[in-house]
Amino acid sequence: MLEENRRPLMIGGVVLVVLIVLIGSIALSRRGGPETKLNVQSVPNDLTLTLDGHQIPANGEIKVKSGRHTIEGTRRGFQSYSQDITVTGDTSSYKMYLYANSAEGREWAKSNPEQERQAEAEAGRRFDEMQARLLDKYPVIGYLPYVGDGFEATRAPSKTDPKNPEAISLAIEVYGPQGRTKAMQWIQGYGWDPATLDIIWTTGK
Repeated sequence: MLEENRRPLMIGGVVLVVLIVLIGSIALSRRGGPETKLNVQSVPNDLTLTLDGHQIPANGEIKVKSGRHTIEGTRRGFQSYSQDITVTGDTSSYKMYLYANSAEGREWAKSNPEQERQAEAEAGRRFDEMQARLLDKYPVIGYLPYVGDGFEATRAPSKTDPKNPEAISLAIEVYGPQGRTKAMQWIQGYGWDPATLDIIWTTGK
């Protein structure tokens, strides 16, 4: 009897989720601007995905209006992720990957090794892309760590923007009275402007 009572509740829950996704898709398609097909792929494949606050299928194709949108993925056991994306052309695609941040998420990863491999590959790709952007923004990091005459230069999290993963500081530890001067000569010798670098100066023993 208890099992029979649960079945209508489960069916009702599934129908409600389908209706929410359908309503969200209709609301997105009615926004102004030309229409674009957006193909989405998500890992975990059962996460909750929203576009501009409207729930959409975690995997598959939907129709949206071209332009800028905010896409967000959430799932219990995983770190949520939100990103602004620009949708253009006849077809666009987006891959949403969440990473486990609890025992529940790690257990899911063990039970879904293929999806976990996809997430790890995506994490590696994103890391490489971020490193390329950092190197383009801060050419000095291509020479770090560096040990010079009376100083040592290394990379450190940004002093002025610590929450930004794509901002860094140049940490320079100086030894002796000429260390700072030598470090400045090293920086300027490559044509870098010290004023554009977030420098953390420390004095070594």
